[in-house]
Amino acid sequence: MKKLLVFFLIFTTAHVLQAQQVAVLKYGGGGDWYGNPTALPNLIEFCNQHINTSIDLSPQPVEPGSTDIFQYPFVHMTGHGNVYFTPEDAQNLRDYLLGGGFLHIDDNYGMNEFIRRELKKVFPDKELEELPASHPIFSSAFNFPNGLPKIHEHDGLRPQAFGIFENDRLLCIFTFESDLGDGWEDQQVHNDAQEVRLKALQMGANIVKFAFSN
Repeated sequence: MKKLLVFFLIFTTAHVLQAQQVAVLKYGGGGDWYGNPTALPNLIEFCNQHINTSIDLSPQPVEPGSTDIFQYPFVHMTGHGNVYFTPEDAQNLRDYLLGGGFLHIDDNYGMNEFIRRELKKVFPDKELEELPASHPIFSSAFNFPNGLPKIHEHDGLRPQAFGIFENDRLLCIFTFESDLGDGWEDQQVHNDAQEVRLKALQMGANIVKFAFSN
């Protein structure tokens, strides 16, 4: 309990002093946590222009087991493959999320089975729950009446957003079969149409605004 209180104080102090800093989760297991390198900087620039944020344009890598994670109210995670959290990583992530942090996991394709397994280490007593289209994260800045938009095709499945909750507070969102990060990348990377990129950026801005506001 004393450790959690110390972490909470670190987080709340950092939240006041650096309320608009974000990070990328540098996880273990061999997955490409560094994927989509232009994605998050482009989303940050979009948010600063359209939802009145003033986020540092250079997101920092942060490890799940590091106390540095408490400096960031929003942490983004992506990749294609394996994810592995040590017991220390899992406990630190749990403390971070319960202490007020927010994690966005964007499946760049191939993360699903691994992240679900590892999240059970973080919250053994919780399950990922699908978010309905009526959830406020889909209208916090831009309106998505049908829920999570489809950005890239992979297995032909519908896009889904899943969350983990604590007393009705959304701690974490897992975006699946959408691939928002590909839509955030520089246009020449995937040659997406402008309207597709705009949908991705607007949905990303919704997630950022919701995380900063709740």
